[in-house]
Amino acid sequence: MMNLDWTPLLLTFRLAAVTTVILFLIGVPLACWIAYTRSRIKPVIEALVSMPLVLPPSVLGFYLLLAFSPQHAFGHWLDAWFGIQLVFSFAGLVAGSVIFSLPFMVQPIQAGLQALPRSLLEASRTLGKSDATTLFRVLLPNIKPALLSAGVLSFAHAVGEFGVILMIGGNIPGVTRVASIAIYDEVESLNYAAAHFYAGVLFIVSFAILLLVYVLNRRVAGTVR
Repeated sequence: MMNLDWTPLLLTFRLAAVTTVILFLIGVPLACWIAYTRSRIKPVIEALVSMPLVLPPSVLGFYLLLAFSPQHAFGHWLDAWFGIQLVFSFAGLVAGSVIFSLPFMVQPIQAGLQALPRSLLEASRTLGKSDATTLFRVLLPNIKPALLSAGVLSFAHAVGEFGVILMIGGNIPGVTRVASIAIYDEVESLNYAAAHFYAGVLFIVSFAILLLVYVLNRRVAGTVR
């Protein structure tokens, strides 16, 4: 009987969960700023956020590897001042996943905010509400489907990532060997049974999550009508 190692799967879902939480903290205010700002640098920020959509993962992973390496300025600064080493570590996987999945969080939320009537924002400001109150009490409750889609897309993208993860984290069992890396290893070793196990679990979980999102979004749309 084949010995099943669940560690890569558990590490994958842990990485995806941590990445999604961090992306919510970063992506919501960033999407709000992009949606409503009139700054001249808005196109530049939008282009930077969207870069992972068109940039090959190996290219992004290579430059992140250089940036995070202690032999280079940023990586050396993190190591010297904070004792943080991002290369070949779980923290590095999180940093890379956050950067690579950022557009999947920001763009749905930005689109949801821009689709709201401008009168909602103006009415809240007329009543003297702060920007934070307006965001959390007025705007975000009205874009729940967009928030749900952003979270699921970010989680799913982090689950399936391969190139950036391999470049930054390598293949360290229990530390950076996520399911996508494990599948690649098992296929190279002609161990198709193990590869099928990892791939099958990811397929089922991804399908279940997407199905849940579509069902919930349909219920929300029905409630609005």
